Amino acid sequence: MEREIRTVEDVLRLLDGLFVPEADRWTADGADWWDGFYADRERGVPFFAAKPDENLVSYLDRGLVRPGRALDLGCGPGRNALLLAGRGFTVDAVDLSPAAVKWARERAREAGADIGFRVQDAFATGPDALTGPYDLICDSGCFHHLPPHRRVSYLALLDRVLAPGGHLALSCFAAGAMGSELPDAAFYREGVLHGGLAYGPESLRRIFAGLTEVELRRMRDEPPDSPHFGESFLWTALFRR
Repeated sequence: MEREIRTVEDVLRLLDGLFVPEADRWTADGADWWDGFYADRERGVPFFAAKPDENLVSYLDRGLVRPGRALDLGCGPGRNALLLAGRGFTVDAVDLSPAAVKWARERAREAGADIGFRVQDAFATGPDALTGPYDLICDSGCFHHLPPHRRVSYLALLDRVLAPGGHLALSCFAAGAMGSELPDAAFYREGVLHGGLAYGPESLRRIFAGLTEVELRRMRDEPPDSPHFGESFLWTALFRR
């Protein structure tokens, strides 16, 4: 007989376990899947290119976000971290995948950028937990890989490390274009996330109701020769605390 549920974190881990192991893209156990994803650097994955998100460039160019301390959440090969470091930010960048972080570190060395890369679960609590405050949290593609219950962890991270007046720059799957539109409860019945969750603008406004909306729009498509990454199957959002 097991009676181990005592804390919110215990409940979250219990809900993690309702998904089949191969569906995991959000805990440390999902690192192997991501390592396999990043193993072939020559694959035609749009965000493998060393190009920052067009919306993030736009925020900086328009002065909506100013240099400070930044966290790149789920940094992958480091394309947005490199932009932020080049624009005067002090940058920490985290990812579950050692392969992704290895690639990002190589890019940073080539660019002469000083970025604090870490292989870890960004939502972990305890002595290894991320500490703020951060003036900017950049998330391009992490949020939509979380199961519904881990939004609790996501919001708790923002509460803990996002500075007053700080910004969240988010890019995620857009409903009607990319990702699953099943109701939250259905993911627990099926035990899989179907590649990621789709979001609409009202869902994002409701989830991040504790923050102030600065801008919410679809990402702009960027041509292949553009220096920026842009795909219209994503929503982009800038929120301020």
